[in-house]
Amino acid sequence: MKTIKAEIITIGDEILYGQITDTNTQFISQIIASIGIKTIRKSSVGDIENDILRILFEASQRVDLIILTGGLGPTKDDITKHTLCKFFEDNLQIHEPTLKHVTSFFEKRGREMLEVNKQQAAVPSKAKVLFNDVGTAPGLWIEKNKIIYISLPGVPYEMKYLMEERVLPQLKIQFETPHILHKMIHTSGLGESFLAEKIKDWENNLPKHIKLAYLPSLGIVKLRLTAIFENEKVAQQDIEKQVLALEKLISPYIFGYDENSKLQQVIGQLLQKNNQTIAVAESCTGGKISHLITQISGSSNYFKGSIVAYSNQIKIQELGVSESNIYQYGAVSEPVIVQMAKGIRKKFNTDFSIATSGIAGPNGGNSEKPVGTVWIAVDSEKETKTHQFTFGNLRENNIELGSIYALKMLFDVLY
Repeated sequence: MKTIKAEIITIGDEILYGQITDTNTQFISQIIASIGIKTIRKSSVGDIENDILRILFEASQRVDLIILTGGLGPTKDDITKHTLCKFFEDNLQIHEPTLKHVTSFFEKRGREMLEVNKQQAAVPSKAKVLFNDVGTAPGLWIEKNKIIYISLPGVPYEMKYLMEERVLPQLKIQFETPHILHKMIHTSGLGESFLAEKIKDWENNLPKHIKLAYLPSLGIVKLRLTAIFENEKVAQQDIEKQVLALEKLISPYIFGYDENSKLQQVIGQLLQKNNQTIAVAESCTGGKISHLITQISGSSNYFKGSIVAYSNQIKIQELGVSESNIYQYGAVSEPVIVQMAKGIRKKFNTDFSIATSGIAGPNGGNSEKPVGTVWIAVDSEKETKTHQFTFGNLRENNIELGSIYALKMLFDVLY
């Protein structure tokens, strides 16, 4: 079976200048990989016609599928459609269903539609229109010399809609691709290199049709198992067998599986299942833990609230930390963090609590407590768990790592 190769091209000066973050290529490569299409190159090009023409020609020499995003808007710097016409020796024509949609779009919002907006409905005559229900710029599908060219809006939510609702179903019909099965294992508490060392024998003995990928981020390493198969049932059984073997090696570090398994989401599910509640007292993490918890819909069922006790005075007044402990041990210490955790749990009357105190940096450290020193406590009626971490010199990383490891400590207690 032939491997279908794809190239993704983003168009726009704003991407090259770093004024916006390109999330489109990540999404597109992930969604086409789910149906067995391999992205072999990602490129970015500015709003310059000759550069776009050159990259289209180069891509056409190496891939079966080219997906472009950006440059389909109504302003003068949006030149993708005109450039496609030049590339395919074509001309623009008004697509009446799209014009009707654009007109309705403006009427419903009580806005005047200008002539430039009407040009959203102008498309290359050789293109098949991918109707855009969530915006005004339609997607375009053009075929030439057995290569498929797809042009999509750069607005992420419009691009995602068109990929999911218009492009992917058609690609499944167009190409015969291998079946691919993914299994994601989410871990925390062990760095990528240490994790790799711990599972190296297991990894070296994986069947040839199952591949492992490491996907590291701050405080978390995802392990992705990918099976390319002809028989889905057999592939599923093979992957499950490998996951069971992996769990025997690293079960203390695993907190979830597959795509929708954020650490705060898994914790929320455990708390809600047991009808339990949580409160948070944060110093060095500055509200980050509370932010992560409340990202999850329904978190009000188990998250009661938090106090960002950044100053020692607030630690004393609001959380009941003793002034003598701060004086004797310092705010970044086990005695203080324990009192913070117990104080917030009592104040909010919850089953569990988290407390953090540390030196986020880049200033404030010393030889005894360098920048990156973070104390974390998890408290319950049954026990208080504490741990001192030493991260690095980067403030944002220390806040992120402190928050993730605090949630991981809570998960270990709950699980």
